[in-house]
Amino acid sequence: MKRFAEENLARWLKTPHRKPLVIRGARQVGKSTLVRQFAENNGLRLFEVNLERYPTLLSVFKTNDPGRIMRELEYLCGKGSIRTEKDLIFLDEIQAIPEAIQSLRYFFEEYPHIPLIAAGSLLEFALAKHSFSMPVGRIQYLFLYPMSFEEVLEAMSQGDLLSLLRTYKLDDTFPGTAHARLLELQRKYFLTGGMPEAVQRFIESDGDFSCVADVHSSITETYKDDFARYSSRSALQMIHRVFEYVPLGIGEKFKYSSVSPDSPARDVRAALELLVKAQLIVRAYHTDGSGLPLGATINKRVFKTYFLDCGLVNHMCGVTRISLEDLQTFINKGKIAEQFIAQHLCIMSRATGFKSLTYWLREGRTANAEVDFLVQLDQSVVPVEVKAGKSGSLKSLLQFVSQKNCTRAVRFDLNPPSLQHISHRLAQAGAAVQVEYDLLSLPLYLIEQLPRLF
Repeated sequence: MKRFAEENLARWLKTPHRKPLVIRGARQVGKSTLVRQFAENNGLRLFEVNLERYPTLLSVFKTNDPGRIMRELEYLCGKGSIRTEKDLIFLDEIQAIPEAIQSLRYFFEEYPHIPLIAAGSLLEFALAKHSFSMPVGRIQYLFLYPMSFEEVLEAMSQGDLLSLLRTYKLDDTFPGTAHARLLELQRKYFLTGGMPEAVQRFIESDGDFSCVADVHSSITETYKDDFARYSSRSALQMIHRVFEYVPLGIGEKFKYSSVSPDSPARDVRAALELLVKAQLIVRAYHTDGSGLPLGATINKRVFKTYFLDCGLVNHMCGVTRISLEDLQTFINKGKIAEQFIAQHLCIMSRATGFKSLTYWLREGRTANAEVDFLVQLDQSVVPVEVKAGKSGSLKSLLQFVSQKNCTRAVRFDLNPPSLQHISHRLAQAGAAVQVEYDLLSLPLYLIEQLPRLF
């Protein structure tokens, strides 16, 4: 299945001062397959070594001698000598031998012409046991996430719908039949998610959700096994608690006491930090939203959490045997819609580096106001509201627009796309205030086209 991240790899390969590339991401998001497909599509001779399978290479990597390391890899792979830019070294599961991470700097310094890609999951778990750090300034990162909705459309051979999403303009009439098809495929994505094996199994089984449930179960159990391998026994229980809590608390303000009322907040915080760094959990921080950059006014003590993938969220919440019809009345659909938007914002903004998700929260004595996300579009701070149905209140959005003198906002829901001017009288401090702004309303499935349409 095609991954759009291949374009990032192509740009990396052509960079004049290329550095070793470390692909970060949770286990089973498709890192290894991505590299293999990239090598095949670009005519590269691939020297792939899974370091989990060859722990005896530890002594070789400890030498930090890239020439000796390459000789070992040559005989291990049996493909001849590694010499030119058409040879690609791929060190998979690099967290299994953390010393290999340190050796990357010497490849950069002594063999910069040889492309080298490393991939790993739970790197922070592994590095926590070692005294050295990542070779800063001598490596590049690529963050890989589960397949996006548009990637899944392509995998499902829905080329006509994919073309429509990429060429649609706001002054066009969106075809009603296409909208209905896309809403059904969106509901399927909510259940299957974007983990490549789950998507592939769904396609091969002709839409059998029970096959997908088996994949989700296997993936979550693999994560738990990894925690036991790469974390200390004292931290393991808390890591499990946070891992299991977040899918249940999607989009809610995170409180350490909600995870484990009897445990110190520092223990919960430490477990959460590890899972965030492992790309399994992402935080959205509260920010004032008065201007750019959004990160300038982040309050790191106030945040909500989202999980890696909406399909895994449903599975961990116990939704393993549900039909598309049931999902329409599912009480958790609001959280799943918000999870869907959050993970796609991550895919869109963090493909080549880390950027935090942000949202706006005003906590008052009598009433709270919250805007689901704040994003930067066209050099503007833009509030984004997410609705799981075709209607819903925009009270919090009005509050934000009024306070920040915002002229444009975005709403995601189940309606066809539209652009409308909103004029509303808002009661504030005993007086009526006129609020005027433009509202770009998009169906959830158009999230990846947000920057273009905005």
